[in-house]
Amino acid sequence: MVDVTAHARAGQRGSGWRRFLAVYLVLFLVGTEAFLISPLLPTIARDVGVSETAAANVVTAYVLVYAITGPFLGGVSDRFGRRRSILTGTALFLVGNAVAGIGTSLTVLIVARAAAGLGAAMAGPSIWAHLAESSTTEARGRAIGVGFAFFSCGQVLGLPVGTFIAGALGWHATFLAIGAVTLVTLLGLHLQVRPTAKPVVGSAGAALRAVFSVWRNGIIGHALAVTLLLQAANLGAYSFLGALLEERFGLTVNQRGFVGLLVGGGSVLGSLLAGRLGDRARRRGRSGVALIGLWCLLLGVGIVLAVQGSALWLALAAIGLWFLASGAFGTDQQTLIATAAPEQRATSVSWNNSIMYVGAAAGVLLVGGFPGQQAGMTVAAVVLTVPAALVAAALSMRAARGSRRPDAVAA
Repeated sequence: MVDVTAHARAGQRGSGWRRFLAVYLVLFLVGTEAFLISPLLPTIARDVGVSETAAANVVTAYVLVYAITGPFLGGVSDRFGRRRSILTGTALFLVGNAVAGIGTSLTVLIVARAAAGLGAAMAGPSIWAHLAESSTTEARGRAIGVGFAFFSCGQVLGLPVGTFIAGALGWHATFLAIGAVTLVTLLGLHLQVRPTAKPVVGSAGAALRAVFSVWRNGIIGHALAVTLLLQAANLGAYSFLGALLEERFGLTVNQRGFVGLLVGGGSVLGSLLAGRLGDRARRRGRSGVALIGLWCLLLGVGIVLAVQGSALWLALAAIGLWFLASGAFGTDQQTLIATAAPEQRATSVSWNNSIMYVGAAAGVLLVGGFPGQQAGMTVAAVVLTVPAALVAAALSMRAARGSRRPDAVAA
């Protein structure tokens, strides 16, 4: 579908990360959207006259639409090119936030959030595929790593900024602000994202089969299993981290906000570190994802120390390690999945994102099923990250063998 080598070389005419600035901003906005709603739910529920439980459906609508439609929209990107999917998805994301910004009923908000989720599901995986295709093998890790850093910054900075805007101007203004920034970003996308493919002719049935065929790729299938295990431990434990810190160390809401900065900082550092280490390995002719197993183990160690550490300083240091490993894992895993099947990059990445949501839900159920959060988080860290590390180690060896093939341009 895409002449990856030629496209990557053409992309080198840009100037470093700045040539990807528009797509990085989309990732920042999607990261912001992921955690923006939760603190606004009480206000939204009160204003539209429903319970907080009912208002939570605006979160569910976004996540469900993203998780379910993602793989199919990734298939659309693989068939018809990145530019079309990125622009259309970003436009839908803009419309969803604009409608939410003027919505006055729960039904309108749910529809608006579903539209935003659909847009994110269309644009996000296409962006990761675009980053992989527009970078040379030696620079691919950094391109994806910076993307993860922007996404993490959106998660961390977007929450307090969005909450501040909501407090000063009302919750509608938060969505309108995201819509305004998205509009400016959309203009940048038109300038920076070039066409990469011609439409692929084929039947709808063949296209549907292609969405599921990525599971037959041994590397991708096993990599998705690693994502499921690792993210179940990572996001399942994180869901209970704030409550645990309050219970064990008496941290206030404001103090836990600073922990959020530590989480984001660790994720950004890990993303950038993994990108650079991976690129250095590829320049030397080795696999750039050999450290995925190590990141899995370090993440598990970080969770256990954060949960079991007797001193606050130890728990905070462990949280930093935990999310450094999380950011590094995300970069290396996305790089592996985005390059294992070059003709199905966006489909593969979409499945990875959907599996991440499944893993998060499974992890919350696992940790929440224990009578104590401390025990649940510890068990999740041990029984999930160790198998993930073992599978990842086997995958790394397989990827290393592939990277030594003369024709392995995407290893």
